[in-house]
Amino acid sequence: MKPLDLEGRRATVMGGARSGMAAALFLTWSGAQVFLSELRELPPDNERSLRAAGVEFETGGHSARCLDADVLVLSPGVPDTVEVVSEALRRGLPTVSETELASRYCEAPIVAVTGTNGKTTVTSLIGDMFRRTGRRTLVAGNIGRPLSASLREIKESDVVVLEVSSFQLDHTTTFRPAVSVLLNVTPDHLDRYGGDVERYAESKYRVFANQRDNDVFVYNLDDARIRERAAACTELKTAAFSCTTVPDRGAWLQGESIAIRFNGEEETLLDAKELALPGRHNVYNSLAAAVAARALAARNDVIRESLRGFQGVEHRLEFVRELSGVRWINDSKATNVHALRCALESFDNAVVLIVGGRDKGNDWRSIRQAVRTKVHAIISFGECADTVLRQIGGLATKAARVATLEEASRVAQSMARPGDVVLLSPACASFDQFTDYEHRGRAFKQIVQRLRGA
Repeated sequence: MKPLDLEGRRATVMGGARSGMAAALFLTWSGAQVFLSELRELPPDNERSLRAAGVEFETGGHSARCLDADVLVLSPGVPDTVEVVSEALRRGLPTVSETELASRYCEAPIVAVTGTNGKTTVTSLIGDMFRRTGRRTLVAGNIGRPLSASLREIKESDVVVLEVSSFQLDHTTTFRPAVSVLLNVTPDHLDRYGGDVERYAESKYRVFANQRDNDVFVYNLDDARIRERAAACTELKTAAFSCTTVPDRGAWLQGESIAIRFNGEEETLLDAKELALPGRHNVYNSLAAAVAARALAARNDVIRESLRGFQGVEHRLEFVRELSGVRWINDSKATNVHALRCALESFDNAVVLIVGGRDKGNDWRSIRQAVRTKVHAIISFGECADTVLRQIGGLATKAARVATLEEASRVAQSMARPGDVVLLSPACASFDQFTDYEHRGRAFKQIVQRLRGA
């Protein structure tokens, strides 16, 4: 992966959120002449940072000036359908993602994690494992801090654990992690991929497309689509994880225990009941993290310690409070129906479900059985509130449509009974009312903390 020759080069950064800001500031530090283009208004702090760095920028739309560049760097939120991007691609203007740009300057080995669901949990868990080894570890990417923002502090002896979305993998050409992890592929973001799940899957496959030699591709043996693709990777070193099958190399559920085999050495790590993270989906997440850490030489005893002690991820089945015998759970990270189903399957209690936001092409029929058996009340909010009620509202004893998350929380409190769980698991994007799922999750927690008991 040759670094780009940036000295004196003209670079346009599309998008002024976290990734775009990080890319623009890194490019400037590297000697490029940078122009940033943002569709909306920039926060005042971002404007001040750009001015201080000497970065020229525009807001309110993408002008033709974006094309006056030697390279175009795309933030994850900027699709190819944007007119300027389409024109750049037509002209053959080099166009890269922030992930591609940053990876060319990263001296440390990268563990890259992608998949439709579980990315944040697995990325955080792998990061915890490496920190417990005593190795300096950076957790970055889609999980929060862009890789570009950390490049000046990363050393060759460090390890970088990177959560990468399909959007971040688009426009990667040389991205080559030492360990890639593909958790699952289910329909998501189909509005961005023309309704074609295979186009979406192809973006995910980019995570291992450039691996070779001693790099390792870690994959879900129980996902038929991924298993078929992995079988074609005959020249790539692979390791798998499974709850149903024993892989030649990797980790699996053996009865009620987690077992792992690497380099011909097999060991039982712990009983699945000892895992810190509850739920069947977190057995998969724990297996995936264990294989990825082992692939980069973490010891089994450290992996075991992490699996027992990891405390979870904010906005992912996060306990907020108990009020009048009702537990309130923040699962704002659940932005598709598969994640919602996993959340529902994590509870034996009856659920009051808060769901809604901006629909991304969900197949609501796929969760009808889970809703029918787990949920006794549904409150839908946001842009797709009516769609939710049409598709699954009739499966619960009670259902209500509201406008806002705050109203949804008040209605949920009125419907919940002692022993119930009130679960915010939206199954939708947040962009109708919030900047991102983190903003939505923080707002929910603040609302819940303000509620008063009966």
